[in-house]
Amino acid sequence: MELIEYADVDMLMIQLANKIAGQLRESLQSEDFATLAVPGGTTPGPMFDSLCAAELDWSRVKVMLTDERWVPETSDRSNTRLIKERLLTDRAAAATHLPLFAEGGTAEEKLPEVAGPIEANLPLSVCLLGMGADMHTASIFPGADRLNDALTGTDTLYPMRAPGAPEPRITLSAHVLNNAMRRHILIIGQEKREALEKARHLSPQEAPVASILQGTTVHWADK
Repeated sequence: MELIEYADVDMLMIQLANKIAGQLRESLQSEDFATLAVPGGTTPGPMFDSLCAAELDWSRVKVMLTDERWVPETSDRSNTRLIKERLLTDRAAAATHLPLFAEGGTAEEKLPEVAGPIEANLPLSVCLLGMGADMHTASIFPGADRLNDALTGTDTLYPMRAPGAPEPRITLSAHVLNNAMRRHILIIGQEKREALEKARHLSPQEAPVASILQGTTVHWADK
């Protein structure tokens, strides 16, 4: 694991956007397309605001979430809504979105429909993840109903229900995340930094983020 500390959050967001844009360009030099996976939540929003304006051939970039709450896009809790508003805009509007939600059924019922297009575009060229204070990443939560499957299974996606998560989730597996060509974690604040240090000494069952730390670059600023 590599840890990069930044003087402030603004610098982190701009430099991380530049780093990801550069890595997407590198992928496009040797591949027909590049696949970018990103987290939801509010933390990466400022980075998306910079990344969406990057000069690269977005028409050859496929964008997906690392995980999604099983709610329609009209919901305020939809990660899809967030990335459409803040990432898939400006130059990045030309990118192809690979959804992690489908109307008309439960996550379990719609899993094959959602998984097919994702599987056709693996491995991930660049993967950006977040981490919770409870040391979850994507929607791989401590105590979740399918935690062991998501950590050790070889499927692309797993439905997930977890204590404290108000709705079902769907998440990329640790298998997919670890097969990404380039992997980053974005964290802000002292609480997350302390959680990261703690996770390095715990098992993936206790701290799911520990399952993907090897070979990952962590980007941190205090405030």
